[in-house]
Amino acid sequence: MSEIRNLEPKQVWENFDMLCSNPRPSKHEEKVRAAIVEYAKAHNIDCTIDKIGNVILKKPATPGMENRKGVILQAHIDMVPQKNPEVNHDFVKDPIQPWIDGEWVRAKGTTLGADNGIGASAALAVMTDENLQHGPLEALLTIDEETGMTGAFGLEAGELDGDILLNLDSETEGELYVGCAGGVDATIELTYGTEAMDNNKKAYALTVKGYKGGHSGMDIILQRGNANKSLFRILKALEEVDVRLCEVEGGNMRNAIPRDAQAIVALSESNFAKAQEIVNDIYASIKNELSAVEPEFCITFEPVAAPATMMKECCSKKVINTIYALPNGVYRMSDSMKDLVETSSNLAIVKSENGVVTICCLLRSSVDSEKKDLAMMMKSVVDLAGDKITFTGEYPGWKPNMESAILKEMRELYQKMYNKEAKVMAIHAGLECGVMGGLYKNWDMISFGPTIEHPHSPDERVNIASVKLFWDFLVETVKNVPQK
Repeated sequence: MSEIRNLEPKQVWENFDMLCSNPRPSKHEEKVRAAIVEYAKAHNIDCTIDKIGNVILKKPATPGMENRKGVILQAHIDMVPQKNPEVNHDFVKDPIQPWIDGEWVRAKGTTLGADNGIGASAALAVMTDENLQHGPLEALLTIDEETGMTGAFGLEAGELDGDILLNLDSETEGELYVGCAGGVDATIELTYGTEAMDNNKKAYALTVKGYKGGHSGMDIILQRGNANKSLFRILKALEEVDVRLCEVEGGNMRNAIPRDAQAIVALSESNFAKAQEIVNDIYASIKNELSAVEPEFCITFEPVAAPATMMKECCSKKVINTIYALPNGVYRMSDSMKDLVETSSNLAIVKSENGVVTICCLLRSSVDSEKKDLAMMMKSVVDLAGDKITFTGEYPGWKPNMESAILKEMRELYQKMYNKEAKVMAIHAGLECGVMGGLYKNWDMISFGPTIEHPHSPDERVNIASVKLFWDFLVETVKNVPQK
């Protein structure tokens, strides 16, 4: 058991410690799901697993509250597995190790999983609180949100009875989210041929490491470095000295901004000094450009053992030019909502293997036509290369409903509780509300949560005081749900 169990509200932190103790990277939720089922059984809460693997809990209204609208508390139980390079951690087997860092809780060298573990913990705490007065309650704990929203897409009509969905997956306390971006996954396959390593060339490892990374929706606005884009910026410049690409690998999660990337290249030893000069010049340029947001990254260029093969010259140029040309980062800001990214792309993963360089990107937009435009821009680049791009996992955005009854109730409650207005927002990240709201069209939906910083990176942390504010607000919201 962790020291976080002593924090307030205890029922939320105890649940979160339970989640941290059970490995739960996306697509590996078996252990944490079993723990939740046992937890529900111990508290005599009706609990089922649907066909896709989501956990659904149900609890009848307390006496006298039967006339209230039914509430569904929704969160996802998977987490993004990211760690610092020096940390030895197997996310499928090892528990997360949370610790208290002043006003924050964070993990030891890994993602914390407060996204969305705190929301799931709060949902469980509400369902098992015997003193809370409430109408009909349900909790929907979905799987695999982070790598495709599999749980949300697999949800079937008729599983849930409620009218109001409280999504507990937002990351700034005091903000009520009423809309989100839609998204689509782009997967590019660049084929390449190889030839034997030239005896007149040596092998060198070009490495970009130490970027902050982060959530490709929430943090894309911060304009942090993308290790893949920086790597191929340098590789493009190294064409001046006839560099030849041998292999490349960067990033490992489609919805995380890549922090590290490396290419093994072949180069004539006589050109190494010039190549090193080019690398140093671009390194200095990037440091200058990103000085405010990436003060600690580094770029190295060092000799390594030569691989048996290198890409053919035409293939090496094709791969470098295609990836360098792909759009990445913020594409357009919203005209209607201040400081909201409207459209973006994250060039998340690049990996060469068996004659194919696979590139995985995540495109997001709250405007469907812009999402399509960005996708076609990306397709145009790949078409010029004569290779293949596929678009999968498309999910819709969530259109704001400013006439929402639960929004009105929650705004009034927040003002009364904290003597200030809650901010009504939309979010550039994808929320499951967009997917599930298309199936359950009667749902009145709001998303909110505590303050979580740097999700999807080992710097992830959750503010302790904000969890208490979030919990108290959640409890009062459940108690004051409108009548049917």
